[in-house]
Amino acid sequence: MDQPEHPKARPARAREHSGLLYWWPVLALAAVLLMYTGFAGLVWWIQADAHKFSARAMQEFPGDEVEALLAFVQSERHTLAERNRAVHALGQIGDPRALPVLARLYTSRECQHDKFLCQAELRKAIDRCNGKNWAPRWLPLFPRPPEHQRRG
Repeated sequence: MDQPEHPKARPARAREHSGLLYWWPVLALAAVLLMYTGFAGLVWWIQADAHKFSARAMQEFPGDEVEALLAFVQSERHTLAERNRAVHALGQIGDPRALPVLARLYTSRECQHDKFLCQAELRKAIDRCNGKNWAPRWLPLFPRPPEHQRRG
């Protein structure tokens, strides 16, 4: 009868490559890459949603994305929720042309979503249009600020 081989009888090299001790760096790198691409994908999805909403605004108002979204934000015939989505889209696009309107609507008071545009969303949009809160240039796969903001 064959007796099972004693673990110490295997060569040391075979024992080293068979456990978690050998594979943990590879598994850790795979987990980091998976999380990074998932996060980058989420950011691109948010950007795509903003451009989709701006396409809706351009069907209703004249001009490019920013002009149509600005008209949408100021339109009284849309609900506050829709106008807040337009503010979010303006922030995601990050064009400085939106700053005068966004600054006029921003009061820095506490949010009252049933009466006024979301002040937190306006603050984020203003920051983004000012060139803040963009991913660093060295970070691949993330959206970049509009071309005219990079030069300055």
